[in-house]
Amino acid sequence: MGHILFLAHRMPFPPDRGDKIRSHHLLRALAKFAPVHVGCFGDTDNDFEHEHLLGELAESYCLPRRSKSMARAGIEALATGKPVSLTAFEDAALADWVVKTIQERNIQTIFVFSGQMGQYIPASFEGKVVIDLCDVDSAKFEAYAEDGKFPRKWIDAREGVMLAQVEEQLAQRADCTLFVSEAEEALFRSRVTSHESCETGAVRNGIDTEFFDPLNCEPHPDLARSSGPNFVFTGQMDYAPNIGAALRVMDRLMPQIRAVHPEASFHLVGRAPVSQLTKRDGEPGIRVWGEVPDVRPFLAGADIVIAPLEIARGVQNKVLEAMAMARPVLLSPEAATGIDATNGEHFAVANTDEALVERALDMLADRPSTSLMAAAARRHVVEQQGWEAMLAPLAELCGYPPQSGQAKGRQRDAA
Repeated sequence: MGHILFLAHRMPFPPDRGDKIRSHHLLRALAKFAPVHVGCFGDTDNDFEHEHLLGELAESYCLPRRSKSMARAGIEALATGKPVSLTAFEDAALADWVVKTIQERNIQTIFVFSGQMGQYIPASFEGKVVIDLCDVDSAKFEAYAEDGKFPRKWIDAREGVMLAQVEEQLAQRADCTLFVSEAEEALFRSRVTSHESCETGAVRNGIDTEFFDPLNCEPHPDLARSSGPNFVFTGQMDYAPNIGAALRVMDRLMPQIRAVHPEASFHLVGRAPVSQLTKRDGEPGIRVWGEVPDVRPFLAGADIVIAPLEIARGVQNKVLEAMAMARPVLLSPEAATGIDATNGEHFAVANTDEALVERALDMLADRPSTSLMAAAARRHVVEQQGWEAMLAPLAELCGYPPQSGQAKGRQRDAA
């Protein structure tokens, strides 16, 4: 059997944010049945500190540092008539490595993670192509544009239109295009002009239920000492939907909750919080922690994990992690999308600010029922959401028998 070329817009190690968690587990699954050559970008020093893990798994790899600023990417996008998302990930050295790898290695399948990397598929490649778009990015930018202000509104509207064209072109090029949920797959198919030429499928996110196990983690001391209920939100905190959700909690939900529970506190946990959030740290009932070495102690200390996203695409890993930790989860319908669980049994879903506040107060008032819901959440993800079960279809999609071999290697191709 031939090798796999795996292309990802971010280094799959460490798996510490939503897209990297998915690409990490996809890569590990693929490496179980074929040697894998990996082309991806490193963004931070922390990425390169974990380079040895990539070398242990990949037969060969190319890991350039992504240093192009978004301002430069935007100028290039205007000059070339391309989406900013593509120009931000253009790299001549990586493109050359892809061509060389296909020429010198027995590449049977190219697996592309995220639409930004579809530009590296050579037109002459005759093997199988599988593209994981995860979610419909073009729809996300359209939603940004609806709520934005000029000039950002115009930029996002342009990106939405151009990405929609790229997404359909990639789907027509691929043997199969994957999405993180059936809902995202259906949304994509509702937007394309040629359904017959687009083979699609859904591969949902899983969760590492051994790592996210409440028996293996104590609550963070600060949360354990709190005299009031703790609300916790986790995520990449320079990501617009997460920023919006955090501000929603701070400005619209917590004041109403603290009117009933004056000692209630909101803990914002996640990498790269923007100044709009960090300046709120220390306000009554608000802690902005920023990046932490381990989110589990914060989840373990949460009375309620809250995720009131108003814009959400795909499956929210933050929700699965909280459920695996047997914590009560309160979320918006958008954040619940793609998770095959039941409102009221495994988590609580509410739409408006008033409904979210009411549901939060009810959960705090009826602790026994809330604890039962949290325990049911843990059972559900253990039984239904493990990564092995979620990624079982990969071998057939990529043209391989399952468990045909284990790919390992240490050759580095530097860019």
